[in-house]
Amino acid sequence: MDAAEATRIVEWVTAAGLSGMSETDLLPGFCSRLVEAGLPIRRANMGIDTLHPVFEGRVFRWVHQAEFEPVSEYGRLSEGTEAEALWRRSPYFHLYQNGEEMLRRRVGPDHSGDFPILQDLHGQGQTDYVALMQRFAAQGVIGEMDCIFSSWTTDAPGGFSEQELGALRRLVPSLALAMKCSSLARIAETLVETYLGRDAGRRVLSGRIARGVTDRISAVLWFSDLHGFTRIAESSAPEQIIPFLNDYSEAIISSIHDAGGDVLKLIGDGTLAIFKTKDPGLACQRALMAESAMRLKIEELNRHRSAQGLPITSAYLGLHVGEVFYGNIGSRDRLDFTVVGPAVNEVSRIAALCHSVERNVLVSSAFAAAAEDSDRDQLVSVGRYALRGVKRSQELFTLESALDR
Repeated sequence: MDAAEATRIVEWVTAAGLSGMSETDLLPGFCSRLVEAGLPIRRANMGIDTLHPVFEGRVFRWVHQAEFEPVSEYGRLSEGTEAEALWRRSPYFHLYQNGEEMLRRRVGPDHSGDFPILQDLHGQGQTDYVALMQRFAAQGVIGEMDCIFSSWTTDAPGGFSEQELGALRRLVPSLALAMKCSSLARIAETLVETYLGRDAGRRVLSGRIARGVTDRISAVLWFSDLHGFTRIAESSAPEQIIPFLNDYSEAIISSIHDAGGDVLKLIGDGTLAIFKTKDPGLACQRALMAESAMRLKIEELNRHRSAQGLPITSAYLGLHVGEVFYGNIGSRDRLDFTVVGPAVNEVSRIAALCHSVERNVLVSSAFAAAAEDSDRDQLVSVGRYALRGVKRSQELFTLESALDR
């Protein structure tokens, strides 16, 4: 590879990174250009840790002229597990522990097989293996994402030449930088959607971050809570409380998301969500679908927890329709992207009445009026009630299917 070819590859990687190209496109684009320039690359892997509530990192793969899964995600390593043992026997772990930038091993029966991966590569006809680590400076570390690992193999009879190895070492850092840029964009998206909600997160990333910038929208409002949480928290071992909340939050939040809703806030054991569409009847329908799914998931969860001797509960829910202000509210130093307005107060008051009315679901007259005929037929009046802080009493409804709960 001459200097002009190397320059063209660096220019392509730079442009691709600036354009926001995904990691799954960056790696094959880079590798195909290396092959075109004469480097006998046959396999490449790149691994990078991330910030994600479930996964610890991702591995990207490229195999010359073969079909394969381009990306896989790995969870957090637990001490004593097989995954942790494999990591400790890997070339990457060797580089990380020793602070080295490169590890090279020739592959074959006449060469050292001190890493298990080398035996696999020999079976695939590979002859040379190179692992590289690009470490970040302290100010560039994000969570546990403090470096990028990569590995490169060839099946050329003599392995990599010194010139080819030098080209790899010069070019891979530019790819690592582009991969880091792409990963940071994905991390930002994950974080804002995880902590703000999917729709709110997308709005923040699109630039709606100025204080006081709000939209006036009409939406179905959901406010749910858990029965007896205070009693359960006081009577349970402290280490059981967070798993308890996580179990029931998963059942509730996944039901809302699957039905097209957006969770805006978790308030202890309470959940505030919205369903917004141009068709109010459709939004009501989606909220009722989420309620039905939530009940089924909680029933299954309770069977599972009861079998383990763990505390169980159920959820109660208020549903309402109204206009709210949706956007950034707070101080210059601390903003919250949420909904405010009388309708938000009303839905929380409606949910709170579930105890005194002895129903697990209560919906407002506004919700009943907006619902489709088929959904309205499922609603049964429970009478008129005064809501705390609301001037006029209103008729509330429950689901016919919930009467015997």
